Amino acid sequence: MVSWIISRLVVLIFGTLYPAYYSYKAVKSKDIKEYVKWMMYWIIFALFTTAETFTDIFLCWFPFYYELKIAFVAWLLSPYTKGSSLLYRKFVHPTLSSKEKEIDDCLVQAKDRSYDALVHFGKRGLNVAATAAVMAASKAPPRIPRYRFRKKSTSSSATETT
Repeated sequence: MVSWIISRLVVLIFGTLYPAYYSYKAVKSKDIKEYVKWMMYWIIFALFTTAETFTDIFLCWFPFYYELKIAFVAWLLSPYTKGSSLLYRKFVHPTLSSKEKEIDDCLVQAKDRSYDALVHFGKRGLNVAATAAVMAASKAPPRIPRYRFRKKSTSSSATETT
């Protein structure tokens, strides 16, 4: 449990906040070399985070699993090992380059299908809500608002009654 907490803190601080700040600095300075370096890091980190979601479920029992995650994030960030750049250039870039057309086609199809599904379910949801509103309105007894009129007390009427 302690390893998990330390791992989460290290990944949050050194894997997310530290690179986010230096990404900001790279964008602010308009240094293309730094910008590319941090873009490669974020692509690798996104893949790491995605993989981590599943590996945490199945490999958390593995001895030193959380310590290995900390070491991996340190390796990705290290200016000496240039881990994120190495992984990006050796594995990610060649894979994405060769599959780019298929990925783009899948994303376009997913976008179109998700929009169609959103419209379809939105219409169904509005129909259900409208039907429920009509049913509720037809079953409810009519409400006639009652207005209460208050008598105005005037000083003359108060003196006349006494």
